[in-house]
Amino acid sequence: MRFPENFMLGATTAAHQVEGNNIHSDCWAQEQMKHSSYLEPSLDAIDHYHRYEEDIRLLAQAGLNTYRFSIEWARIEPEEGRFDEGEAEHYRRMIRCCRENGVEPMVCMHHFSSPKWLISKGGWEAEETVEYFRRYCAWVMERLGGELTYVCTINEANMRLQMSHVMAKYMRQAQAASGSLQVGVNLEAMMAQMEEANREAAQVFGLPEGQQPQTFQTPCTPEGDQIIIRAHEAARDAMKAVCPHLKVGITLSLHDFQALPGGEAELEKRWADEFTHYLPALEGDDFVGVQNYTRQLVGPEGSVSVPAGADVTSMGHEFYPEALAHVIRRVAKDYHGDIIVTENGVAAEDDVQRVRFIRRALDGVEDCIAEGIPVRGYLHWTLLDNFEWQKAYSVKFGLIAVDRATQKRTSKLSLAYLGSQR
Repeated sequence: MRFPENFMLGATTAAHQVEGNNIHSDCWAQEQMKHSSYLEPSLDAIDHYHRYEEDIRLLAQAGLNTYRFSIEWARIEPEEGRFDEGEAEHYRRMIRCCRENGVEPMVCMHHFSSPKWLISKGGWEAEETVEYFRRYCAWVMERLGGELTYVCTINEANMRLQMSHVMAKYMRQAQAASGSLQVGVNLEAMMAQMEEANREAAQVFGLPEGQQPQTFQTPCTPEGDQIIIRAHEAARDAMKAVCPHLKVGITLSLHDFQALPGGEAELEKRWADEFTHYLPALEGDDFVGVQNYTRQLVGPEGSVSVPAGADVTSMGHEFYPEALAHVIRRVAKDYHGDIIVTENGVAAEDDVQRVRFIRRALDGVEDCIAEGIPVRGYLHWTLLDNFEWQKAYSVKFGLIAVDRATQKRTSKLSLAYLGSQR
């Protein structure tokens, strides 16, 4: 046996990416826009909402024992203050389906998508969101908490802050490049299109002209980052008050930062932004969810490109599965509670490449456990090829292929391989 008997080995999905017809969410609204940044709308997605029994059965039959999925806030509370008991019952059926198949259900209360009404009221930059999120989480746990053990509050709570850094870098580069390009790029037209998209988005969400919707997939202010932290703490405390037995944590997107000569100080700043400044909020948590996909080289001026000649994934990331173990070790230096790998995976058309990625990533997890680090589980991203946000269906992360014309599922070699590693 490769891992301890109670080790959680499984896969993860996110509601908006798999369920289909999430018509009350901010993502759905943005997908329908004329100036949408999505390649195409999600529509039926992969119809996991109706086909979850088949999908959970495939997971279990492969030998996996844990399934992390998200509860869609926009289904539970489609309008402010109106909660849908029928949707809560749907998620109860999913939880029970997991149990019937010998699978531990782990739910995530928020995975990027939010109710449209929440964004119309200021979204993730509004202090009121803390109370709205607390209320929603408590309502769900009053109904479902008795059938659960593990709950994640917010998926990749640091993602909005990461977006802020990426957008700031992008704007600096755009400004620097505008006077040096030797090709006829109409930057004014590009900016005008962005302004038109912002104007349309404000109309869709009923916001004053010029005010951008503050979704979970937009850059945040420092105060917006603190709102996410307070929302996590409030939701965690409310859920544990309802169900004291629950193990509650948060998940974070973490890069394996590696410093080039002169980049050491920048690396420490990046790690503080990405992880250590969240440590006070984790003190009341039962675990932290680590999510990693690749490494990031850091020089004196910041992140640098993937090394020339390196293997890259369909997302353009460096193929570097060893990053996961490096991140686990770094997290364990500052955080001394349980660690669960809640996402790790690779965008690849070639499933042999995915198997190779999983093998090397799990080698690293095994080493970390042998070193005494309390790694309690590894959940692969993702169970099924799905709607990958703005990139829609153009990239494949799944252990199971889906023919979207027929919704037929076909298990890949990587699913069987991962299931054999317990």
